[in-house]
Amino acid sequence: MTAHLGKMWVDPDEEVTCIACGETVAREAAREYDKHGDRWDRDDKAFEYLCTDCYEDCCHQPRDGLEATLVAADAGRTDRATFLSQYHERVLDDD
Repeated sequence: MTAHLGKMWVDPDEEVTCIACGETVAREAAREYDKHGDRWDRDDKAFEYLCTDCYEDCCHQPRDGLEATLVAADAGRTDRATFLSQYHERVLDDD
């Protein structure tokens, strides 16, 4: 492993899958995504990754309650149309 400007070094041959687009990219070219919003607290966590393009497309606004809303809307467990409908209902309920 190697280090870069204070980052822990990663295996240059390691590849990860972007959770947004599904593309496989080199780990060193990906950004860590922490669904809890605190990627600096590393204890007992397994991180997911975004490729650079998807990371740059992300909204970097606070996301308090987002994970709970996604889970309640069955993210990753139902088809896209059903998820979007359920997500929309829950977001409207929060207003």
